[in-house]
Amino acid sequence: MVEGAVKIIYSRIYVPVKRAVYYSLSELNNAIHKELELHNSLLLKGRNYSRRLQFEEIERGTLAPLPVLRYEFKKQSQAKVMKNGHVSLGIDKHYYSVPYRFIGKHVKLLFSGSVVEIYFNYERIALHKRVKSPYNYTTDKDHMASTHRFMTDWTPDKFLEWATSIHEDVRLYILKILDRKQHPEQAYKSCLGILSFAKKAGNDRLTIACRRALGYGIYNYKTIQSILENNMDNYQESLFADELPMPSHDNIRGEDYYQ
Repeated sequence: MVEGAVKIIYSRIYVPVKRAVYYSLSELNNAIHKELELHNSLLLKGRNYSRRLQFEEIERGTLAPLPVLRYEFKKQSQAKVMKNGHVSLGIDKHYYSVPYRFIGKHVKLLFSGSVVEIYFNYERIALHKRVKSPYNYTTDKDHMASTHRFMTDWTPDKFLEWATSIHEDVRLYILKILDRKQHPEQAYKSCLGILSFAKKAGNDRLTIACRRALGYGIYNYKTIQSILENNMDNYQESLFADELPMPSHDNIRGEDYYQ
């Protein structure tokens, strides 16, 4: 019966529709709907009623109402809640907050094209609108530990204390990063990454890198990483700013962009 229906639809809808040329999807859909209505209105072979009449008299009254919300296909992933109270949706590289009491727990992310739901032991603990901008944060202030004066291993004071032990310029740079975020937890991952360069590159190189970055007025992990990887911290202090190569930055396109 299914294959027979496919054959009928092919001959009564596909064949007439393909004879014309369409310049938009809406034009094509309108043509399909027109041929479909003609097909449904034809009397069935050997019967005195059509598919449309049968539907109106028998089937329509038994139909349940359509769902209020459109169906959305959902995918899932697993993540561990970081010490800053966020989890990463890897496909977008975007971070979403969860209540601070779940820090360190493994959670499930169920996401569609429009929303991200976060579950722990089959209980939904957070719901966010999906945002696809990478390396940014979506944060509910009620989730944050700082809002509830709850102490974790990561706090602004601890990062500032760590930075001070390296150099005052490092402390000033970390302070700038913390001040630029709406919630301090959003800056913790960047702070940790920057301060970790002290072990990889040494206190002196990190200090010079932070000093240069303060001069650029750009406050993020990638700036410090770029300065160190390109050995920009080894340039003489006497060089003018326009003699220094510009560090990579998302908002800097370069001269080739405008050609």
